[in-house]
Amino acid sequence: MTAVAVAVFVAAALIPILPTVLRAYDVGGVTRRHRAATLLDGVTAGTMIVLAGTTAIIATTTGPARGAGSVVATCAAMAAAVGGGGFVVRLVLRAGGVSPHHPSREKTDTSRQPDDDAAQSGPLRGGRVIGYLERATVAATLLAGWPEGLAVILAVKSLARFPELRAPHASEQFIMGTFASVLWAASMSGVCYLVIH
Repeated sequence: MTAVAVAVFVAAALIPILPTVLRAYDVGGVTRRHRAATLLDGVTAGTMIVLAGTTAIIATTTGPARGAGSVVATCAAMAAAVGGGGFVVRLVLRAGGVSPHHPSREKTDTSRQPDDDAAQSGPLRGGRVIGYLERATVAATLLAGWPEGLAVILAVKSLARFPELRAPHASEQFIMGTFASVLWAASMSGVCYLVIH
């Protein structure tokens, strides 16, 4: 039964691949429209939550995963934390009234100059990559049994972002995005803890 919990957790970790493939082979830009993108994010996040919840329920009724099962569960937790968090963050930002997309991406004007990217990049540039790194380090510190690392991660992120937080809506985007990202990574680490302990 422990193998079932690990398998379901691996399935949860692999779910973010599907929307990436759908967006990569999107003909006509259907998945890039806001409603379709929101629906895709919601379905992806919901599926991951159901699979992770199922894993947690199975894990509480079985023994701990040992050996390769423990390693696979830890890798699945890292993959689910990093890969799935972006969908949750975008949903939280939309629910909070903050667009997770830059205004420059919504335009279809192809006559922009290369210098326009710097001027129109908006607040909190690099958020996607920073989010990946944040979720990876949060999951790694929790899985390593060092929860104090969360304070270090959040302090470094806050200090690095401090100059940008004066821009309109930047502080709301920062707080909502960070909380959603950290809570997602912590929840995936918690599911892994249930599987391996």
